[in-house]
Amino acid sequence: MTDIVFTRSGWIPKVIREDGELKLMLAAGADANHEPRTFTFPIGDAHLAVIREDLARHLLLWSAVLPLCDAAGTRGQLDENAAVALLDPILLSPPSDVDALFRRIRWDRHRLVAHGADIELLERGQVCEAMRTATERSNAKRAQEYHANRRRAERGVVLGPLDTEILRYTGQYLHGATVPRRNPDAVDPALLPQVMRVIATAEQTCAGMRIGLDPRRGKRATDKRDWDRMAATVDEAVRRAYPELADDAVRTVSFLMCSEAADRSKSTPVEDDDEAAGDHGKTALSFTDDKGGEKKWVRDGPRTASAEFWEFVADRSAGNNEVFTIEDEEMGEGIQLHFYADSIARITTVRHGEDGSDPEYQVEYSLVDGIGGYRKLVSAFVRGGCVALEQHGPWMSDVAEFERARRRRDAR
Repeated sequence: MTDIVFTRSGWIPKVIREDGELKLMLAAGADANHEPRTFTFPIGDAHLAVIREDLARHLLLWSAVLPLCDAAGTRGQLDENAAVALLDPILLSPPSDVDALFRRIRWDRHRLVAHGADIELLERGQVCEAMRTATERSNAKRAQEYHANRRRAERGVVLGPLDTEILRYTGQYLHGATVPRRNPDAVDPALLPQVMRVIATAEQTCAGMRIGLDPRRGKRATDKRDWDRMAATVDEAVRRAYPELADDAVRTVSFLMCSEAADRSKSTPVEDDDEAAGDHGKTALSFTDDKGGEKKWVRDGPRTASAEFWEFVADRSAGNNEVFTIEDEEMGEGIQLHFYADSIARITTVRHGEDGSDPEYQVEYSLVDGIGGYRKLVSAFVRGGCVALEQHGPWMSDVAEFERARRRRDAR
């Protein structure tokens, strides 16, 4: 039978009586099913008396036991001997001895910060003095900010007031991996005008730039080259205008600009690269991939060939499916896109097969500069066939020559 003897709010460990024995019970970590794990270990009446009367010592004990719970993992048992060995030194010893103990053991610093510990005193190793400001109520945001600042300190990053407010504006002060958003209400009102001037500089710099979609990586993937180009442009302009800003602040501004540009692309209908093809374009095309996928396009349909082809790519492209072909059977020509190698082949029928003989093809290769290059080539082929690709060369019919050119490019 289990009875609760003493409890505080939140997740602070409880004291229970189980089969007549006093125990401290705490929840920590998770099992293999991501359910919280609960641990217990025996305590004495003297320990209970201190836990009842002294919030600071109670929290210090919790902080010291948590690493033992982490060591138990998802299935292991709590090292009860190690947990019991912490009771007297933390709950019954003078403050100087407690401070000395905490210099020797592992403990959960963030838990104490969340409960109001003085951060400066904690950093100096004066844990008992630091806990004079402890509160029963937990402040998770305070612990998150402390953790974020420690991570930055480990990287040697020192933030000024404007750096801090810029990161708060983008929502990346606590978590650098968070997708940035505009949060003016999170900024100190006294510094908000300066923050907005930095943002305005970035906006003016990248006005007119866009980040296109890259269907090779799915329907909503964006062009990495466009992203990198915009980020570099914004970084350079902001650093030039505000040389005192920390790298973290500059990066979060460029990340914001790029994220917003990418979102605009994802919400904009796919552009038809060959809209102006008119009567000079192809009348019927066949799209295929390396996994047996096929799609037919005819001019009388609602969409243009380029739009249909790139949608086909976005639906089918994968790490093991990176070769796509557009074929004009009537004209006996086509192009084959090799996404894995940033290259393309144009294929022209030189002689049709007759009386059982195989047809003869001319195959020429060219290097491609990213998704932008592929879009130009596809559009040119749709409008004018293999002849229209001539200006986008050079084209090489010798495979060995092409491979040497590809190796030279990749080595750069």
